[in-house]
Amino acid sequence: MKKGIVILFAATLGLAACNNYKKGPGGLSYIIHKDGGKAKIKEGDIVKLNYIQKSEKDSVMLNTWDNDQPAVFPVAKKMYAGDMNDVLTLFGEGDSATFKLDLDTMAKHSGQPKPAGSKDKYIVFTVKIEKVLSKKAGEADSTFQKGARDFFEKDYKASMEIKKNAEAGKIKKYIADNNLKTTTTASGLQYVISKPGDAVKPAIGDTMMVIYTGKLTTKKSDGKDNIFDTSDEKIAKASGKYNAMAQYGPRAITLGRAIPGFDEGLQLIGKGGKITLIIPSVLAYGEGGMPQGGISPFSPLVFEVELADIKKPSAAPVAAPGAVAVPTAPAQPTKK
Repeated sequence: MKKGIVILFAATLGLAACNNYKKGPGGLSYIIHKDGGKAKIKEGDIVKLNYIQKSEKDSVMLNTWDNDQPAVFPVAKKMYAGDMNDVLTLFGEGDSATFKLDLDTMAKHSGQPKPAGSKDKYIVFTVKIEKVLSKKAGEADSTFQKGARDFFEKDYKASMEIKKNAEAGKIKKYIADNNLKTTTTASGLQYVISKPGDAVKPAIGDTMMVIYTGKLTTKKSDGKDNIFDTSDEKIAKASGKYNAMAQYGPRAITLGRAIPGFDEGLQLIGKGGKITLIIPSVLAYGEGGMPQGGISPFSPLVFEVELADIKKPSAAPVAAPGAVAVPTAPAQPTKK
């Protein structure tokens, strides 16, 4: 866990225990853990911040530190007293704070009901304001917007360079921490086969029935595995990734339709085989990452995979004389 996050959590827990929350408008409650001494945020400013979003019962819903994806956005005009835009005006650059937004107030003003089955009164955020850009007096909007774009473009490029340079170290540390003896292929894929399975391996176009768990090489801030996807219902529930609409158990994936490292790795085992894949970003989601899946740019991935079955593609029907045979395309699974 990063030192800054440890300090932030310690402050959160210590001050919350003392019940030192201040009251704000619209049912808002907040604590400022650290005051950076800078000017307070105002409407129109552009902010960069990290945050942890939790339920009232302390269940983590999102942690930008875990995903290494801070949020950048302009502060809009408040819709009502005590909303997200309003609470940000209490803080400045360098501040860290925890605040509670009243869910009943949010529902009343947004017209959207509270989540079904939720008994929480609040949604809780712990934030660190990393950067604030403000328009100078008399500065034209176009000049301010261009300056902001230039700043965050430079900031983004610097961040990407850091992530790119850190990737090899992340892989090396993961292998060392887990005492793995890996084999490396020409592409850079590293793997450990714990069970080879049958002699027959899957071929391009085959449908593989796989049981898998995908995670980042780095731990979450609570020390647990940073899982982003799994076909195991028990693991999904334990990691907070459970989706009632998802199919758990073996999932169908057509070989040749997944990320390159996954496709390559699955061809190394047969039915019943088990393998651990350590996939560099160049064989996964590369410099773009997959933000909606919690995978930041230049993120190496780890998959624990069991190949439950291999299904060969159905033979194309024989065309009648004079007819044109139209081969049926295999199903398009979602890339992992």
